[in-house]
Order: sequence, then C-alpha cells, then structure tokens
Amino acid sequence: MVYAVIMAGGSGTRFWPKSTKSLPKQFLNLFGDGTMIQNTAARIKELIPQERIMVVTNDNYVEIVKEQLPKVPEENIVGEPVAKNTAPCVAIAAELLHKKDPDAVMVVLPADHHITEPDKFNQILSSAIEKAQSGEHLVTIGITPSRPETGFGYIHANGEEKEDLKGNPVHPVLGFKEKPDEKTAEEYIESGDYFWNSGMFIWKASTVLNEIEQHLPDMYAEVKNASPELFTDYHGPAINDFYHACESISIDYGIMEKAGSIYVVPGEFGWNDVGSWTAVYELADKNKLGNAIQAMNVTFAASENNLVVSEGEKMISLVGLDNVAVVETEDAILVCNLNTAQGVKQIVEQLKSTEDYKKFL
Repeated sequence: MVYAVIMAGGSGTRFWPKSTKSLPKQFLNLFGDGTMIQNTAARIKELIPQERIMVVTNDNYVEIVKEQLPKVPEENIVGEPVAKNTAPCVAIAAELLHKKDPDAVMVVLPADHHITEPDKFNQILSSAIEKAQSGEHLVTIGITPSRPETGFGYIHANGEEKEDLKGNPVHPVLGFKEKPDEKTAEEYIESGDYFWNSGMFIWKASTVLNEIEQHLPDMYAEVKNASPELFTDYHGPAINDFYHACESISIDYGIMEKAGSIYVVPGEFGWNDVGSWTAVYELADKNKLGNAIQAMNVTFAASENNLVVSEGEKMISLVGLDNVAVVETEDAILVCNLNTAQGVKQIVEQLKSTEDYKKFL
C-alpha cells in the first residue's frame, strides 16, 4: 500500500508577521484556496486518500492538523517534542508505517509547496512510486530548472541512462550538490543533467530503514528501541524519548548524499517552494500595474509591482513605491523590498533576541 508522510513541523519565519509561532506558514491560506497543508493533502487524493496520510508536526500543532485534516486518523498525527530536522521525522514515520504494513511505500512531502498543475504532478509521482516499488531504491522528484537559481540544491542525474515508467524518464542519480554560486548554476543549466532538489522522496519504508541502519546507526538503534512501544499505551513517551535521544540531521545529508541506489524523476508541474513573500507575489493575481492585492482597502499612486496583504479594514495607501511588500496583521506591519524578502528571517531573529519583542512572534 502507498502512504503519504507530510512534514509539517516548520516555523515559517520568512512569512512573518502572518506566520507566527502559534500558526506557521503551512497552516495559512496564502492563495485563497485552502491552507498549504490542506492543498498538499488534496492534490494527492487520487493516489493517496487522507486515511493513508501521516503528518509529522510540532507537538504544538497537532490540534491544528486535526482541525485542518479531519479525515487523517488521529494515530497518524505524530507530534515532535523538539525540532530535529528531517531525518528523525522520516525514521519514526518509516517505523510506524512498517509496523502497520511491512510492504508500505512512503511518499514524503513537505507541507508548504505550491503546485499549479496537480495532474502533471500526480503523473510524475505515479512513476516515482512504481520505481520505488520495483526494488530497494530511493527515489526523488527533480524540478526541471527554469533559471540558474542559487537558492536551491541540485540533483545531478545520469542523463545518458534512463528507463521509461508510465511515460516519464527515470534517471540514476550521480550526486547531490549544495546551493551553487551563479557561475556554477549557469553551468548546471547548460549541461541539462541537473535538477532542482524538491525535497520530495519516495521509497519503501523497509528500504529507508535499511539505509538509516547503514548510514545513521545511532538513530536506527533509537528508533528500534522505541518500536516495541509504538501503538501501545506508551506510544507518546516512546516517540518523545526517540526525539530527545537522536541527533538533528537532514535526510539529504544523513542518507541521500551517501546512499547508492538513488533515482530521480524530472518534472515540470508549476512547482514553487514558497520560500518568501516574493513567491507569494509571483504566484498571486495582479492588476494592470502589477500590484497584487490581498486586502480589503488599498489605494496606489505612482506605485507598481507591489504586494499588499491584510485581513483588517484599515486603508493601506502606497505612494511612489515599486517592488515592495506590505503585510499587515493585528499586531505587526512588515514593509520590505521584494528583492530582499528573505531578510524577514533576520527580523524574526531580532524579535527572538529581545524580550519585549517576543510577544510579536
């Protein structure tokens, strides 16, 4: 059986002030058609119903997940007591699914991606699932790059070797590359053998557990130590102990950069990792002057290519401003250049370091 594991533990700091400690990005409706985690679950419903979805999130967000995804079984919502990156998340989810179904195939998805062509995405995902089912393979989805992006990691595929599964090419992976400089990114694009690393993975639960045993033996020991108590009265304490005992490491660095049998299915399906307010502007509908408006009362004078977001009724007026984001909430107002919107994370760090300002997080 095929299951989805949605990773929903992030804090969404680049989307402050809308994204807060109590309600981070993955639980927000940024595009007017459901929250990000609801959209993630909805787009795969033809392949994986909510009854076969597992969500791994922060302990504090378990109730939000229950509210937003009511068809996901309560036992499939895993609360993390501490943030330990993606490898522990994958490890505990794999063990839980393997106990339920020894033949389980896991589709691991971040909760906060935006995809405009879900039918194409599901077709690519079907090919990846078929490859994962066919052997002890780790499969990932690579995004065909549209520009020499320096903000993403890359997957180096063997372009000369491929098999066709359900109409899509599947390539062996030669390696994973960290975020490159501009010159290197341009070289990647020219070669045609590099894809953006989407952070989406497909494999059998048993396969990834074997890889964890080989490359992260301490983590494997901890997950096996927790295993006898999973789905018993000691389920919660077992998961708590596991997280506190294991190291913080990403699945990319802990497994994918070291494993042998890795494959990539390239795809173009309107993917965006929605990493900043800039992405929201790019994806939003705009008026004839390029202004994107997600607010009730807005006026512009000599202002173009701006983003205005507000749930309140205040009048927001921009004069002589271009390429700016204005985000207003009940407690805070953000004004930033869309070209430097990643810097919002620095503001959040300043708020964290000042006792009187923590209430705004």
